[in-house]
Amino acid sequence: MSQETKRIVRLARTSLDGTKPALAALLDIRGVGLSYAHAVLRVAGIDPFRRIGEIEDEKLSQIEDILTNPERYGISWWMLNRQKDYETGESLHFLGDEVRLVVEKDIKRMKAIRSWKGIRHHLGLKVRGQRTKTTGRAGRTIGYKRKKR
Repeated sequence: MSQETKRIVRLARTSLDGTKPALAALLDIRGVGLSYAHAVLRVAGIDPFRRIGEIEDEKLSQIEDILTNPERYGISWWMLNRQKDYETGESLHFLGDEVRLVVEKDIKRMKAIRSWKGIRHHLGLKVRGQRTKTTGRAGRTIGYKRKKR
């Protein structure tokens, strides 16, 4: 009962390489990290090292349902990528382009309320407390002189 391996698997609006193991393939979806991928495969009852192209269509639809509705399958709130959402206060999980849109929306909000992080984003500076004396420079390098020969 050998099933032919699909070369491309479509899952969560993302095309995945069917020759990769299921765990590695799920990591190609934006918004899915290693711990979350392990949890999804464990809940679905799929071997993480089985190739994603060999998995049946019913199991693939189950994986997609688990990815989009993790709380229904008992995945903990701390594994979700949007805890205590600003607007709803709930823990949510975004996939694909939604992740990028939500991050852009958050940055716009920070700029609008003129928070410290918003001002740093606006000025194009480092936001998370990194040092800026020697790194993160744009344009000409400062403080470096070539040795004369």
